[in-house]
Amino acid sequence: MSFVAGVMIVQALAISVSTGGIAAGHPAEPTLNKVEAAIIRQTNATRAKYGRPPLIVDQSLLKSARRHARWMTYHRTMRHTSAPVAENVAMGQRSTSQVMQVWMNSSGHRANILNRNYGRIGVAAYRSPDGKTFWCQQFLR
Repeated sequence: MSFVAGVMIVQALAISVSTGGIAAGHPAEPTLNKVEAAIIRQTNATRAKYGRPPLIVDQSLLKSARRHARWMTYHRTMRHTSAPVAENVAMGQRSTSQVMQVWMNSSGHRANILNRNYGRIGVAAYRSPDGKTFWCQQFLR
């Protein structure tokens, strides 16, 4: 839990785990929580079904996705970042499976997930005090 300007923000399942076989984008392996690791596993499994190579977790994208998901949670609004990244955002889904289904059923989000030119990913999910989850995936070459 953290407090931002007096508003409590709870990171969804904020138990840190190692990437468990997910390749790191930098020498220092990023630490992912269970939800982040699940999103990346599901994203890479989806890419594999379509013959795409797996995405590598990038520390800077992970920080950026966390910062943006935290911002959306604090402001209780879903909006794309102004950072120069490809991005999928969502709000309200209760599980990683649900958010992946929503993204894959949207042509723009699906295109980001399956884009052959992207090689790096960062993800995050934060839950507001009222129980709404804000999701973010960010991609770069």
